[in-house]
Amino acid sequence: VQLVESGGDLVQPGGSLRLACAASGIIFSDYTMGWYRQAPGKQRDLVARITSSGDTHYIDAVKGRFTIYRDNGKDQVHLQMNGLKLEDTALYYCNAQTIKYNGPLDFWGQGTPVTVFS
Repeated sequence: VQLVESGGDLVQPGGSLRLACAASGIIFSDYTMGWYRQAPGKQRDLVARITSSGDTHYIDAVKGRFTIYRDNGKDQVHLQMNGLKLEDTALYYCNAQTIKYNGPLDFWGQGTPVTVFS
C-alpha cells in the first residue's frame, strides 16, 4: 500500500495550495480518506476527511477555507486550501481508513510540508 502526497509548498498568508494524495495497493472506493497535519512540537490532528460515499467533515479551524474531494476513478484525494494562515503551517499527511475487511485498516503517507510565512 502506498499513499503519496504532493503539493506542499511555501506560501504567503491568504494564498492557496492544493494537496494531492495518490493511493495504490488498496481498493480506493472502500476507504475513508483523510488529511491530517502535524505542526512542529504538536500532535498530529485531523484536518478533513471524506467517506467513500462523499460525506465530508472538517475541523472548525478550516471550515469555509479548505475543501476535500476525491476522485475514485484516479484513486486520488485532494485538499484545496484557500485563505491560508500562519497557523496552517504543518506537515500534512494523507490517511486511508476502512473497517470493511474484518477489522480496521489504517494507512499513512509520508507527508508533504506546508509553510505559510509573511
